[in-house]
Amino acid sequence: MITVEASFNLRRTPFERDIPTNSLYLTPGTLELLSRLEYAAQKRSFVVITGDVGVGKSTVIRKFSETLESKLFRYVYITDSALRPRVFYWEVLTQLSDDAKPSFYRVECKRRMMAHMHRLLNEFHITPVVVIDESHLLAQDMLEETRFLLNNCMDSQNPMCLIIVGQSELRATLSKESYEPITQRIDFRFKLEAFDRAQSSEYIAAHMRYAGGDVGIFTDTALDEIYRYSEGRARKINKVCTLAMLYAAQRNKTAIDGADISFVVDQELTW
Repeated sequence: MITVEASFNLRRTPFERDIPTNSLYLTPGTLELLSRLEYAAQKRSFVVITGDVGVGKSTVIRKFSETLESKLFRYVYITDSALRPRVFYWEVLTQLSDDAKPSFYRVECKRRMMAHMHRLLNEFHITPVVVIDESHLLAQDMLEETRFLLNNCMDSQNPMCLIIVGQSELRATLSKESYEPITQRIDFRFKLEAFDRAQSSEYIAAHMRYAGGDVGIFTDTALDEIYRYSEGRARKINKVCTLAMLYAAQRNKTAIDGADISFVVDQELTW
């Protein structure tokens, strides 16, 4: 059976989603975002991260989560397009506490969650860091609930760091006048951009080095076509590179050029 790893003498599979965070390619923008997130965790801030689909928002959050010291922070990650306030409170509480008791009522769920957060903060000096991913899919009542979360102590002290992450439409939603009570409470806003042409090539090279392969497998014309197709979005780069390497392996090719990329895009990635 032909495999990409054997055909290109790779130790690992490149362009997978679960690449270790210490091997991730980090742009200056990504490093800036990570720095802001670390500061936000320390100050228990409210952060909104937006970006187009496939630019690596969840990957950055994964990297950030691994920088948090377990003695100082408790990380909670939620992704649920149908999330409602009661479910949110219950989910946070169950991730924070091993002996959480369920409640049917939203107010009671919120009370228990907030009580546990304050206990972590005041008794153990542990800051909860709550991330809600795919937040562009949230209903209005859940987005509005963030205002009440951060109004718990009459503007004196947030009990947590709250980070909501979503596609660009989240930014458009929050810009509406009806959401101004929320936006006034946002401490940091960050839009994660796609790679430029040079960064796209560096990203591919970083993944090939991680896999133990030859960085030059992709020719300059291939890199041009990859950027033209992907527009610098990491997810699309991963997909087209994986398919192109499989295509080349099946044909015993040791290099991938622009024609190979164009063929893969036309045959497998164009609907």
